[in-house]
Amino acid sequence: MSDLPGDDRLRIRPYALTGGRVRSSVDLAIETLVRATPRALEVERLAGERARILELCRRPQSIAELSAHLGLALGVVRVLVGDMVTENLLVAHHSPVGDDRPDLRLLERVLDGLQAL
Repeated sequence: MSDLPGDDRLRIRPYALTGGRVRSSVDLAIETLVRATPRALEVERLAGERARILELCRRPQSIAELSAHLGLALGVVRVLVGDMVTENLLVAHHSPVGDDRPDLRLLERVLDGLQAL
């Protein structure tokens, strides 16, 4: 146990959660909605963040919402969710790309700023 006040949960560095990867094989925009598949509901044991993602995704959640709920960086959530989509634990619902869509880098900076608060 730690003598530090606050949360006693083990803190894991983001690169450890993603195995050092910064990109996923699945391209996920921050507004992409993901939900748990029926197969995911049959999985008995998942660890840490992956279990929390499945719990949150019983109802559709955007990548940005997951990032905020989990308190993890957007890039980390993208990698974890991308892996889970590949494993058929989550299904991604991509939104159509339009010309009126805001700049993704700007939205990521805004989200990072909000998370830093």
